[in-house]
Amino acid sequence: MHFFSHSFNNLNELFMEQLKDVYDCENRLIDALPKMADAASSPELRSAFTQHLSETREHCRKLESMFRAMNMEPERETCDGIKGLISEGDEMIDAKGDASTRDAALIAAAQKVEHYEMATYGTLRTWAQELNMPECAATLQGILEEEELADQKLSQIAESRVNAMAHH
Repeated sequence: MHFFSHSFNNLNELFMEQLKDVYDCENRLIDALPKMADAASSPELRSAFTQHLSETREHCRKLESMFRAMNMEPERETCDGIKGLISEGDEMIDAKGDASTRDAALIAAAQKVEHYEMATYGTLRTWAQELNMPECAATLQGILEEEELADQKLSQIAESRVNAMAHH
């Protein structure tokens, strides 16, 4: 529940607020990904989560550099969307039952997060271009591409092994 409402007078204000939002998102994922890795039974899936954790830490560093380039301290705005998605992931982590089926559930939860991030980074990149901030746009595009690769890797793990194992 928000006790205040945002006021956006221009695209730059909206861009800055959403940058703080995605910075919060990435920081929350730094806490969530190790739990997902621990819960995964597939070594390939555990490895994918661990690799994405190091990428996520790097995304935070890149966002911090963007804030500083705009003469701002890095600041987090609570990202309610990711809180909900992480909470869904926590349910999968705590679930009992067949290991491969749990892995399939973990992949589904992780892909929802990736798609949320892809939508956010794509929008931020477009706004950075509109605001004539080419360095920011390039950084955001780079992060977007890494999120897309992480999503593709999760799909490959699901399709090559986990879904079939869960089906039996």
